[in-house]
Amino acid sequence: MTGTGMTRPGVTERGTLDKAAAENFPVAPFFLPRAWRTDLMAVYGFARLVDDIGDGDLAPGGADTRLLGVCPEEAGDRLVMLDAFEADLHRVFDSTPSHPLLRRLQPTVRRRSLTPEPFLGLIAANRQDQLVTRYETYDDLLAYCELSANPVGRLVLAVTGTSTPERIRRSDAICTALQIVEHLQDVAEDLGRDRIYLPAEDMKRFHVQEADLATKSAGASVRALVAYEAQRARDLLNEGAPLVGSVHGRLRLLLAGFVAGGRAAIHAIAAAEYDVLPGPPKPGKLQLLREAGVTLRGEG
Repeated sequence: MTGTGMTRPGVTERGTLDKAAAENFPVAPFFLPRAWRTDLMAVYGFARLVDDIGDGDLAPGGADTRLLGVCPEEAGDRLVMLDAFEADLHRVFDSTPSHPLLRRLQPTVRRRSLTPEPFLGLIAANRQDQLVTRYETYDDLLAYCELSANPVGRLVLAVTGTSTPERIRRSDAICTALQIVEHLQDVAEDLGRDRIYLPAEDMKRFHVQEADLATKSAGASVRALVAYEAQRARDLLNEGAPLVGSVHGRLRLLLAGFVAGGRAAIHAIAAAEYDVLPGPPKPGKLQLLREAGVTLRGEG
């Protein structure tokens, strides 16, 4: 491999991992043990890259396409790219993967005895994004979140060696809530990709048409709908929040950060009077710290 070829994967890997700073929740904060940070960032790198493939947001230059062995003519076919990524994922468990982010993941998988299922779920969610662009019911959306969000929380528990059935149930509630909050923040962006994650039955209930989501500012009906979905997310966060009190030490701080990130984002949406169409309402650091304190005290 030439010198130029050697540098491109590193650039691709770094650019993907740099996106951690933009998330609603801390991915691998400084206070965690180094081994946990390393493994959580490896898991994040996988999750971020599979989302970038599904959204068509890969770094320019085609490095990921070449690494996954996809010919340039098929680089624009996201299903082909996801199939190639899944094939490389299987190599994590039985040989040597080609993509640097999957090579980074391999020691984590071995060290933490991780199974393929949560990773395959995240890939399946992105396949679904290519085929399903509307969700009729809230239950349909929850089934999507089971693939797109809940595996991440389960991986965090597995990496930290704290998985139990009850903790997994609480984690699923938190992760689904965080996914719904992200959908609410990104209504306009998702519509630009011809995706709507607001359940159609709820849109009908609040007399919201798809065209109402394409305006620069939300009308009363859209705001009422967003407020309704935000309350659902808040209820899920409250259901999952006892997970924080079930663990100790630095893991408790990490999980409190997840819950606080969701609650702070919902607060930002409410502060924008549920008008998410001009752009995603983002919480400030002070609000995030306030919510973290409430979560750690078991309030809220």
